[in-house]
Amino acid sequence: MAVETGSRRGQANWSALPVPWAVAAADRIPKQRYYDPDFYALEAQMLWPRVWQMACRLEEIPRPGDYVTYEILQDSIIVVRVDAENVRAYHNACRHRGVKLVEGNGNRRTFVCPFHGWCWGIDGRNTFVLQPEAFAEGNMHPDDLQLVSVRCELWGGCAWINLDDGAPALRDCMEPFASIYDAWHVETLRTEWWQSCRLPVNWKLATAAFMEGYHVPQTHPQLLPTSMPSSSKPPGLARTNLYFMRTLGEGMAGMTHANDIRIAEGLQNIELPDDPAAAMAIWRSTLNDAIVSWHRARGCDMPDLNDLARRGITEAINFAFPHYFLLPQYSSASSYRIRPLGPEETLFEIWSLTRIPPDQVTGKPTPPEPMAPDDPRWPPIPAQDFSNLPRQQKGLHSKGFEFMRLSDQIEGLISNFERVIDGFLAGLPYDTLVPAIRKTNTTIDVPIADLGFGS
Repeated sequence: MAVETGSRRGQANWSALPVPWAVAAADRIPKQRYYDPDFYALEAQMLWPRVWQMACRLEEIPRPGDYVTYEILQDSIIVVRVDAENVRAYHNACRHRGVKLVEGNGNRRTFVCPFHGWCWGIDGRNTFVLQPEAFAEGNMHPDDLQLVSVRCELWGGCAWINLDDGAPALRDCMEPFASIYDAWHVETLRTEWWQSCRLPVNWKLATAAFMEGYHVPQTHPQLLPTSMPSSSKPPGLARTNLYFMRTLGEGMAGMTHANDIRIAEGLQNIELPDDPAAAMAIWRSTLNDAIVSWHRARGCDMPDLNDLARRGITEAINFAFPHYFLLPQYSSASSYRIRPLGPEETLFEIWSLTRIPPDQVTGKPTPPEPMAPDDPRWPPIPAQDFSNLPRQQKGLHSKGFEFMRLSDQIEGLISNFERVIDGFLAGLPYDTLVPAIRKTNTTIDVPIADLGFGS
């Protein structure tokens, strides 16, 4: 919850941690954090090696021997399915002279070094060394020749990795995000499409763009009530809701899937009471039940949407620290993953996820070739967001700009996120960091929080 001290809020129990360009005032974010090479280098050293990262969706590795490589800064990780239940991860480096064993993705039972032919099974065991007698015995211990494991845990239809053997378990770092999306049955969602963008911006800038709805009126005016047909009474209410569903889902099936829009179209003439509030409640409840029934009839594992509403699980977007978003709507969801490529370059990926009957065979999703932010193939909503970010990155270099001036009430997630990063850069222990991480694993438009780091 937000706290107040004097004329400025969000300052109680907070003072700058001993890191460069630290957040000293919780509602003011120094601009240098978004381009300074030394700050970026400190993140590479102190943040990314200690956090859980979404390395791949499990549809990418459905069969034993299927693997992907996950790249984060200078680290390359092999994520491989060993059997129906187990997925493992290894550093992508030959134990002989460090050559990357694989690139991209594929299927193999043996990883072969392209330089000297050393081999490893998908269980990480070394299976072949050319002329082992030419090496000192101390360099040939079987345990030492195994591929170096990386922690890997599964949740939500994804494999997650952490480079720190001493980090807490994934679930400890994912709450309350994980429990919310367990209720959504997100582990049964499957990829319909996957696109990516190389943004000429800092990764934190790209992340913060999706942490507040304050930008919607200016950036996404098509989503405003003023752009919709009149809805004060039925049947206008149904038309308004259909307009919103179609607009949100334009090119973004995960945001509102065409299947769910067709179901809503079949209900637009249902009888509703004259009272707008009562009409909206009945419309939503009826639509939820119809969507659930249609998908369950296809054999999909679909949660009861009205039960979720009764339990208050209705957020349209949630964030999981440090780089993952889920945006569920009805049967489907969009998913975002953000990775740094340099101090002012980011890989931004979008998945469109939906319910597909379990007996319907779909191919493995193929990693996309990144598109430019102004590529005309982008759907309207991400295109509008991408149009702002390069201009913002350039504006941060202006001598007339010093810091981001945040709303303590509706842009608090940006502050909470940045201050948790400071906690990592300062080397705070996990028992201090994990409760703070959980205060970032939330929906958007939240106040500045007391992270419990002390004053």
